[in-house]
Amino acid sequence: MLLETERLRLTELTMDMAMDVHKNSLDEDTRRFVPDEVFETLDDAKETIEFLMAQYGSTEGPLVYAMITKDGDQNIGYVQMVPIEDGKWEIGYHVGKEYTGNGYATEAVKAFLPFMAERIGISEVYGIRLLENKASGRVLDKCGFQTFFTGEGPYHEGVYDISKGVWKAQ
Repeated sequence: MLLETERLRLTELTMDMAMDVHKNSLDEDTRRFVPDEVFETLDDAKETIEFLMAQYGSTEGPLVYAMITKDGDQNIGYVQMVPIEDGKWEIGYHVGKEYTGNGYATEAVKAFLPFMAERIGISEVYGIRLLENKASGRVLDKCGFQTFFTGEGPYHEGVYDISKGVWKAQ
């Protein structure tokens, strides 16, 4: 296990999580906001988990961890740190559609940010989202990200209206 919050365990992915990862990736929000994180088949999910498992123990990333509920032991999504350009890192998170609206992403990100920033040896983490993804914006705001850019910019192989924020370690 990596971290525990009041309601969640954040833990390394394992191959037995492939079906949940596959199912959680298929909702319309994932398709719309992070299309490169949709796993159309179980084999696609397994292949990605195998790659992600090989990243543990390094600080190169991406570093992706499952969100597991403590009360029902359900795999509801993930939280991740992904290297971007020039030694910078970006936070990412997804909660499966049937579990959204319960504060799980905020709870996971609040615990994960300081822990991973210290582990990686960084003092800033970026949050980049499509402007229309209001729920992601609320998570970033609640977790202390300060918006520094809103406008047209690159996002997943295209140019869209985006928002960029930064979180700084205290």
